[in-house]
Amino acid sequence: MVDYREILRLHNLGYSQRMITSSVHSSRSTVKEVINLANAFKIEWPLDPNVTNLDLELLLYPDRAEKDPNRMPIDFLWIHRELAKKGVTMTLLWTEYCEAAYAAGKQPYMSTQFGDLYRKWARVSKATMRISRKPGETFEVDWAGTTVDIHDSVTGEITPAYLFVGVLSCSNLVYAELCRDMKSENFILCHVHAYEYFGGVTRLVVPDNLKAGVTKNTRYETVIPRAYQEMADHYDTAIVPARPKAPDDKPNAEGSVKFATTWILAALRNDRFFSFEAAQVAVKEKLESLNHKPFKARKGNRRTAYEEEERGFMQPLPPTPFELATWSTAKVHNDYTVTDGLNRYSVPFDLIGETVDIRTTRDTVEVFFRGGRVASHMRLKKAQNDAVMVPGHMPEAHRRYLSYNKDAFLSWAETAGPSVSKVVRQFLESGKEPEQGYKYCVSLMKASDRYGHDRVDAACERALAFSSVPALRSILTILKNGQDKIPLGRAAETPAPKSRSHHGITRGADAFRKGGANA
Repeated sequence: MVDYREILRLHNLGYSQRMITSSVHSSRSTVKEVINLANAFKIEWPLDPNVTNLDLELLLYPDRAEKDPNRMPIDFLWIHRELAKKGVTMTLLWTEYCEAAYAAGKQPYMSTQFGDLYRKWARVSKATMRISRKPGETFEVDWAGTTVDIHDSVTGEITPAYLFVGVLSCSNLVYAELCRDMKSENFILCHVHAYEYFGGVTRLVVPDNLKAGVTKNTRYETVIPRAYQEMADHYDTAIVPARPKAPDDKPNAEGSVKFATTWILAALRNDRFFSFEAAQVAVKEKLESLNHKPFKARKGNRRTAYEEEERGFMQPLPPTPFELATWSTAKVHNDYTVTDGLNRYSVPFDLIGETVDIRTTRDTVEVFFRGGRVASHMRLKKAQNDAVMVPGHMPEAHRRYLSYNKDAFLSWAETAGPSVSKVVRQFLESGKEPEQGYKYCVSLMKASDRYGHDRVDAACERALAFSSVPALRSILTILKNGQDKIPLGRAAETPAPKSRSHHGITRGADAFRKGGANA
């Protein structure tokens, strides 16, 4: 056998072909052929010590290897099936193949030869290549460049509609949907509808660098829009954006966009649509025709390929479909509320002036501050004047104000004392409506907080003793002067003190009597 290892070693050291010929005792043409084949296969010295001359011969001359009876044959169909399983790689399969070969007393192929022979078989047999496109692995998405015209039957105005296209990388099953615009909401909903159409979810989704799918994508950082990332988390899939200006990262989507443009948009070029709904129906019909169109190079179509090769490897759908949410930021108003554009909703009052994140869905409004949720409300469908308030979000004084009503005041008055109860009832009933006396009751409650129930009750008792309709000012004056501390009975019995004159000599009665001394 030709000493292939020595030929490559000497060639690497810079020996001429004539010198190598003399050293390995092979013809000059053989040495030249080995060197050329090694360059073609990109085989360079040094080689792994386990690589034998037989291995090199099998690699350089695959035709000879296939006819070698001592060589362990490769079960290509087995490789094809095993590669479809999650986590299985060519290296793992080659290791298992070598173990089987040694157990059978035969020589295995080298790993490179093993892979090359499988790829050659896959190309000849037109089998779906699973080395880089495992079933259930990747969902590639993009927008078609061509639009569908929607004509207004009254004004004749033309409005464009846009085609979303997604494709499964293994079976090439296509999903297409017509949308009114290319905004984030429609882009995300198309993913949801695509997963429902497939009946499962792929492990990865590969979007182009469009604004709705990627906020930032550099070699150092990738930022995904929050709503899009929420959708991926809900379906337990990962978003791996294609590199900027690198369509090879999603070749199936690029090809399917062109394919869909031809067999959906171009096929509808002569149709005139007067409503968006009619255009949607037409696109759905063309989509089914596209997925059932027979392959040219092998049996079946995209739908059958999906059912036979890929459906079983798709991740299951979650119990409930994803509910689209819209994120926005806003500063909390002085009335500690934020708005969804239609109504106002409360947040904790200590966030006044802070910037918060608002997550709005069809049924809920959630408010987040520094990553934590601080408020959640059921979303109102119609506009209303008053804000949706949660008592726990309000300051203590505001909560107390909301709790004010006639029954609450009367209940408090009964606990404060009988005289307070009489005064409060008089405040509430003296006006045309009870609300006219609320401010007096509130002032009395504040006085009770300051002076205590007993003093306020005593002050009310003293005020009622002088008037059946006491004024709030009189009660507060009594409390301020401390008159409530003097019992009513003792105050009535106490005589007024006699006043004494301190003005010196005064004239007596005789000075004013007629006929007095001076008369």
